[in-house]
Amino acid sequence: MPKPILTLTTDFGLADHYVGTMKGVILGICPHAQIVDISHHAAPFAISEGAYLIAEAYRYFPKGAVHLVVVDPGVGTRRRPILAEAAGQYFVAPDNGVLSLIYAREKHKVRVLTNERYFLNPVSQTFHGRDIFSPVGAHLAAGVRAARMGKRVKDYQRTDFAKPRRTGTHSWMGQVLRVDRFGNIVTNFQSVDFPGLAEGGFRLTLGETEISALAHSYSEHPSGTLFVIEGSTGHLEVSLGQESAAAAIGCKTGATVELRVL
Repeated sequence: MPKPILTLTTDFGLADHYVGTMKGVILGICPHAQIVDISHHAAPFAISEGAYLIAEAYRYFPKGAVHLVVVDPGVGTRRRPILAEAAGQYFVAPDNGVLSLIYAREKHKVRVLTNERYFLNPVSQTFHGRDIFSPVGAHLAAGVRAARMGKRVKDYQRTDFAKPRRTGTHSWMGQVLRVDRFGNIVTNFQSVDFPGLAEGGFRLTLGETEISALAHSYSEHPSGTLFVIEGSTGHLEVSLGQESAAAAIGCKTGATVELRVL
């Protein structure tokens, strides 16, 4: 039998014990689990980054994979822990919109995690990654049915970063989903929705910076030129050849992006 796959996506970083502790909980319940780290470097508290990271990774995993997504600035509040089923996979996360890009892309059903039999006891107010999400994910990986975790709900949280908002006949307002390790600025504009950028021209504005150059590779423009490129995930990115576009512009996750097609 293949080993069950369980992935981790967090904003915990790797300097502290948090990620290792979650893995210990998982292996204590499901010792044959194959744990995959998608990323632990979402910007702290940046729900949209966690949403982007898991949305661009899950499709490459087999059916039955269990994904823990813990970017959770509301831990200890009344926000609910949830389990979503989509694309034949399971997503265990806080109900704060971090699964919004999954919801937008896949048919899904969502349950609130209420069966404390599958939690650690006692449950900390500050580390639900250890006490709720990890044990629930491990039990799912070990074969416990999703229906045992809690009842289905319809009032789960969705956020508005999945799609840009149209503001005029030829203009849209979007946002930055993530700044990657190379300083590329990943927006929520998807190239498939704007197939004519190269032919007709465009203006993409971030703060006081306006970009009108398009590229098909990162080395197409000379050093120091900001350009827009279709990234490997299909999102439009703002880049700067072998330099950080985010540092040059002064841009962070959540920043507003305006696109005008000429």
